[in-house]
Amino acid sequence: MATREAQALLGELAASAVAAGIPRVTHSYGRAPEQVAELVLPPEGAGPHPVAVLLHGGFWRARFDRCTLAAVAVDLAQRGWATWNVEYRRLGTGGGPLEAIADVRAGIAHLTRVRAPLDLDRTVLIGHSAGGQLALCSTGALAPADGRSRATAVVALAGVCDLAAAARERIGGEAAVEFMGGTPEQVPDLYAAADPISRLPIRARVLLVHGDRDGRVPIEQSRAYLRAAEYHGDSCELLELAGADHFDLIDPRSGAWGAVAERLSGLAVPRS
Repeated sequence: MATREAQALLGELAASAVAAGIPRVTHSYGRAPEQVAELVLPPEGAGPHPVAVLLHGGFWRARFDRCTLAAVAVDLAQRGWATWNVEYRRLGTGGGPLEAIADVRAGIAHLTRVRAPLDLDRTVLIGHSAGGQLALCSTGALAPADGRSRATAVVALAGVCDLAAAARERIGGEAAVEFMGGTPEQVPDLYAAADPISRLPIRARVLLVHGDRDGRVPIEQSRAYLRAAEYHGDSCELLELAGADHFDLIDPRSGAWGAVAERLSGLAVPRS
């Protein structure tokens, strides 16, 4: 799918979310304009509700924002989830790898200050594309005093799970190199801090979802992460979807998204 087609699809999905008429409340978790998140609550039920933290993709570039996951947020709310759609600083808005990760962690941690019927012990982080990288790097953001994360699982949808490979293979053009500020050889410390595959083990349950027709983020990104996670003893599973492309995974009208949504309730189980 070409960039213009992708943007048209994302705009259509965002418009459908607005048309659904479910209220969205924007919260600020910092002082920068990008440090905001949108809360959508289920239209029925008193709660407390399980929480889906949504982290959008777009190769970390400013022209893609949280609106790309607006339709997913509404769909999940209709399924009984409270959704927390996090914005963060990106290329062009003061965001590099450390800033983006810090923003996402701060945005997730801010949930503890939100007055709403939320069950934070049933929190799942869901990141699409570049948002998958951020989700895999943010599992400890809800950690209580004992240091154990209350996030029950991470779901990476067509995630950029191996930044070094993304830089070498020019996935998204020069997106990874631009985001990281250099190649793995030039800024190894940043890759060590922000590359999901370099941060293993993360000791969190991970579900990777990837379509075999993804022309933007190759499925080998997820396959490589799965192999590395298993080697390190992490709980990780890869769901490969035949015929699905990059954006099917965030299109509520698609069977691919339906397959993802069906798996979420089983991931929102507090760890003993």
